[in-house]
Amino acid sequence: GGRMPFKLGVLLIHGMGNQEPEFADEAIEKIKARIDRMGSRSGDISFEIVWWAHVLGDKEATLLRHMADGNELNWMTLRGFVINSLGDALAYQDTQVSPGQVNVYREIHAVVAKKTAYLRERIRSGVEDTAPEAPLVVIAHSLGAQIMSDYIWDIQHKKNLSFPVGENPFERCETLTSITTFGCNIPLFTLALNTIEPIDFPPSGLEKYFPAGTSPEEIAKVSTWTNYYDPDDVLGYPLRTLDPKYERIVSRDVPVNVGNILQSWNPASHTAYWTDDSIIKPIAESLCNILQLLSDGPAARGAETKAVRAARGRRRPTPSKP
Repeated sequence: GGRMPFKLGVLLIHGMGNQEPEFADEAIEKIKARIDRMGSRSGDISFEIVWWAHVLGDKEATLLRHMADGNELNWMTLRGFVINSLGDALAYQDTQVSPGQVNVYREIHAVVAKKTAYLRERIRSGVEDTAPEAPLVVIAHSLGAQIMSDYIWDIQHKKNLSFPVGENPFERCETLTSITTFGCNIPLFTLALNTIEPIDFPPSGLEKYFPAGTSPEEIAKVSTWTNYYDPDDVLGYPLRTLDPKYERIVSRDVPVNVGNILQSWNPASHTAYWTDDSIIKPIAESLCNILQLLSDGPAARGAETKAVRAARGRRRPTPSKP
């Protein structure tokens, strides 16, 4: 027989400053190892990396790479970095482009759509057509958080969809169960808006994608949006204080210190989140908790939870969403 079917899909998307296609490889290995140590099966999860840097073309990618090359930046250079790279990043918002110019917003969203479709294809292979869709988890860094937020918002409001999005709950983000953002600059983008309208999260009807008998409380506990920011990161911000609407949908803003690299801020430090334990650990725990709910219904789960608890040993429990 073939492999066991996947139970869960995870999309990882990069932001600014880290332009390599394998930007999340190390993070995924660390997350998997931790999940296995905790007594769950990382093989139940399918990971898909959304690398969109190529949309910006060689000029910008090269610029970002050079800027992020561990330079000790003085304010003038930093200003140059912010103007050039954020300038390009902010051009991402503008859907009015002159003919012959790349519409960065749509091109990047088309990459997200394609990768989400790949992820679903992998998860659905060898699964009964009648089987429920798998929950989707999004892990987004920096500008990637804004991209995913826009992407999900557009799908939820049926706007700006100039590329095909599959007619199924997974690709329509209706199974979106958990979001982790770090180094998030969504607040900067709200400056251009008259009203702040975040995505609907968690999406209604999420219980359809969990085994029958899973309680709403159990689902509420795993369907969280956690946002990490390093107070030293000039591109990473808290979200809950942005607006009461964000306060409702973002479970926690967690200040972290992603290493000494941030003592002098540089663009490279903005990407240090990807491999930092203060973020890898809670991501692995959150994925474990979702997998537990997806294991064979509530009865079997009791036994598995005990095993996972034993595997964890005497750890301080992480505070859950109020």
